Amino acid sequence: MLIHPQFDPVAFSLGPLSVRWYGLMYLLAFAQFIALGRFRLARGGAPLSHEQLDDLLFHGMLGVILGGRLGQVLFYEPGFYLAHPLEILAVWKGGMSFHGGFLGVLLAMAVWARKHGRNWLGITDFIAPLVPLGLAAGRLGNFINGELWGRIAGENLPWAMVFPQAGDLLPRHPSQLYHIGLEGLLLFAVLWLSTVKTRPRGFASGLFLVGYGICRFATEFFREPDVGIFGHSYSISMGQWLSLPMIAVGLFLLLRTRQPAQSSA
Repeated sequence: MLIHPQFDPVAFSLGPLSVRWYGLMYLLAFAQFIALGRFRLARGGAPLSHEQLDDLLFHGMLGVILGGRLGQVLFYEPGFYLAHPLEILAVWKGGMSFHGGFLGVLLAMAVWARKHGRNWLGITDFIAPLVPLGLAAGRLGNFINGELWGRIAGENLPWAMVFPQAGDLLPRHPSQLYHIGLEGLLLFAVLWLSTVKTRPRGFASGLFLVGYGICRFATEFFREPDVGIFGHSYSISMGQWLSLPMIAVGLFLLLRTRQPAQSSA
């Protein structure tokens, strides 16, 4: 049985300014997005310039931060934030909903596509393979903070881990690492390899939706459920409820690609 290392959430301090690992993970996610995006551009992966890619990232950052925070407020803790509205602004403390951030990015990409006269689905196809490693970075931030711990596991599980933040000394699944492995590394490999050659418009977006939805649904069985607006459930969690529409829409997009192909982006 392992014990969570209890990392200091502050990576370093510059005078009165404390830089947290959680924030650094977001910077890492954005940096890898640019690096992978430029790699794809260099291979002729999309008719975008480097400047447009940077602008795309800026819009995406706004979508992630605003949508992620609002998703946390609306989907998971509406009562708390209604009683403490100023806490909504305290993003450095953590508390970001993936599904809220995902909706925020979709809206941001729609604004960007309209601004530049591009096809929205073509843009989401381009960014889909660039996202999973960023998700892995965010989950690493969760692990460093010792938050979003897993459900209680059997003592015979070699990698079971005690998270003191959980308020007990029971061995639990290190669910943050499961998230990193499935919706981060595995999903990245599937999307990246599946989009090496040109695919019909909507294929990459649909594959991301189905892949993430399935991975998230699976990992939620090992994660201590969040309370959410539907209450606290060990059968179907809030994260699983929110993943079901993703899977449904993704399947629709994938089935659509079986029709006569359209050019992407």
